[in-house]
Amino acid sequence: MEDNVKDATLNPVEVVVIGGAHTDLQLFTVGDDILSGPTYKVQEMLLAVGGDAIDEATVLTRLGHKVRLVSCIGDDLIGSLVLKHCKDNHIDTSYIKVDPAKVTSINVGLIQADGERTFVNNLSGSLWTFSNSDLPQDAADAGKILSFASFFNNPLLEAQGMIPFFDRAKERGMTICADLVTPKKGETLADIREALSYVDYFFPNYPEGANLTGEKTPEGIADALLACGVKNVVLKLGKEGCLFKNTAESFRTPAYPHTKCIDTTGAGDSFASGFICGLLEGWDLRTCAAYANCTASLAVETIGATTGVVSREAVDERYRAYVGAVRSA
Repeated sequence: MEDNVKDATLNPVEVVVIGGAHTDLQLFTVGDDILSGPTYKVQEMLLAVGGDAIDEATVLTRLGHKVRLVSCIGDDLIGSLVLKHCKDNHIDTSYIKVDPAKVTSINVGLIQADGERTFVNNLSGSLWTFSNSDLPQDAADAGKILSFASFFNNPLLEAQGMIPFFDRAKERGMTICADLVTPKKGETLADIREALSYVDYFFPNYPEGANLTGEKTPEGIADALLACGVKNVVLKLGKEGCLFKNTAESFRTPAYPHTKCIDTTGAGDSFASGFICGLLEGWDLRTCAAYANCTASLAVETIGATTGVVSREAVDERYRAYVGAVRSA
């Protein structure tokens, strides 16, 4: 892989990503005393496009792949920023629904000193109002991979409503990938069990996986998800890297060892993008996992969901440094 890392065969559309697209207003850094007085000073404030699906689409295009984004935004200023970002990053917007009846979401990210963050979002925004009825029936008619950016992120994109799109993708021989966030409406594993049976690669992080399955160990979480029919579980473990498990093999891949974490926003989306890049290029699973870890490590080193992964060259350089560090460890 090291010699041919840049050899990608591009199709008109390789990946279809379904999910959220809005903006993030990142406040850095924020402490528990934010409401203690009439004013509050932060070191930095950044307004940038964000959302699970647009994050994935952005990183994948910067890694050299052709991506179609399927989402829904309002006909407003924030929506226009989303469309401009897509144009600037060469993301296919032909399946983004611009709905004058919707308001494009703005997420306010309160970033703590350790890089962890809390999001404040508006219930009236597109994050909460984007529903299965906004998805075109032919959304999954192109590409090699269909990525459902996150179960539960858009509460009205219900798992049962995604099954027809998963069916359609499978009929066309597409690989299905998916990620996960903490449920917003109290959903449980039972609510997505059938939809999970369609998923070839599932990318939850440890807290999300533990919350969903009730299991405490990474291996237990993976086993519970495999029992739902997921073909391959790639459990993100933060500073510990990731665990890959399917019915035939299981392995752990360490994180990039010298990461300077500033903002974890978009880290999981970048991880998924790095792994999907490897799948598109035919790499072995261990290389996919290592490259995903490297992509995520760049994401957390700057403020904003997609500001860290600036180019394919940057990720390739990080991967080469990673290989050297692992070999010398």
